[in-house]
Amino acid sequence: MTLNRRREEFPTLALGIHLLSHSLGPVPRAVRESMLAYCDAWEKHTGEDAWATSWWELSQLVGDRIARILGGASGSVQIQPNASIGMATVASCFDFKSGRRNKVVTTALDFPSMEYIWDGQRQVGAQVEVIKPVDNSVPLERILAAIDDETCLVALSHTSYQTSSRIDAQAIVDHAHSKGALVLLDVYQSAGVVPLAAADWKVDFLIGGTIKWLCGGPSCGYLYVRPELQRDLKPKLTGWVAHDSPFDFAHAPMRYARSVRRFAQGTPSIPALYSAIPGLEIIEEVGIQQIAAESQRRTQWIIEFALERGWTVNTPHDVDKRGGSVMVWRPEPQRLVERLAEKRVFVDCRPAGGLRISPHFFNTDEEVHEAMEILASME
Repeated sequence: MTLNRRREEFPTLALGIHLLSHSLGPVPRAVRESMLAYCDAWEKHTGEDAWATSWWELSQLVGDRIARILGGASGSVQIQPNASIGMATVASCFDFKSGRRNKVVTTALDFPSMEYIWDGQRQVGAQVEVIKPVDNSVPLERILAAIDDETCLVALSHTSYQTSSRIDAQAIVDHAHSKGALVLLDVYQSAGVVPLAAADWKVDFLIGGTIKWLCGGPSCGYLYVRPELQRDLKPKLTGWVAHDSPFDFAHAPMRYARSVRRFAQGTPSIPALYSAIPGLEIIEEVGIQQIAAESQRRTQWIIEFALERGWTVNTPHDVDKRGGSVMVWRPEPQRLVERLAEKRVFVDCRPAGGLRISPHFFNTDEEVHEAMEILASME
């Protein structure tokens, strides 16, 4: 079956070869209309209450769209200002100073925000173990060995932003639960390009955002919470929207919402929600399974192209152990990024990994091949 790449929905693609979905997806054409709808609702607010007619429910509606992409149930995703706030909200559910179960397991391939947040939790009693990578990935056996009876949370990137290496989520969740620990996965570099199965994995938390593979705008993060946990946890990072009766404007103590909304904070970023909707609609219409199959095929071709030329590939060669990006090491990577941009080929780089190259469903095979040939001509 031929994939509908929906290229007409992305005006940005006329400017060159966009291989940057790991960083910023191209803006869908319909975002302009969606943002105008936001402005219209705001403009007419005095005659038709935007909060009552659409804005108050918008977080749940967008959250449910994201939940489907994550493989989760309706009512399992709370929109967040960004992924960092989502993670900090989860961290605030734990009392690291009480008892002996105060260990958090992370890895050195996680996004810096994760490291910063968990390093901060050391100040309130968390014992943080950071597992070092081996050959651009963190061996599963090292992760499992680090999870013990003192572990309260395992917080890992499902797909690493540095190397595109992907962990075995099911094995980690099963083992962590057998030890009485919860699991948080950062799926920022997975959602929209890798099939996810939140409910089947029984994972406790997922965090991410819409700005990358989901073709959305910034400031629209999300937090998935396993439904069975939603009435038990009490985030200390909270706000009026998380209250069970927010429009009572009641004084403390907090009475949490009896739903995933208890993981909200203050007033949601309504413009960010509007900016995310068109991309989410396109991803759902094209289909995650089809998108993933295209990604696997094209990333494999990029890896083979690079290896044939003797280039170092800092991404797992095994399709089941990588995400949607390929990291290729070439000398002076930042300079190459600039030279490629002059040729209208858009990638970026990371200090240790090299060039980050990320074909998405809207790319054609021809332009992916053209981009790699242009890169080869720069040797």
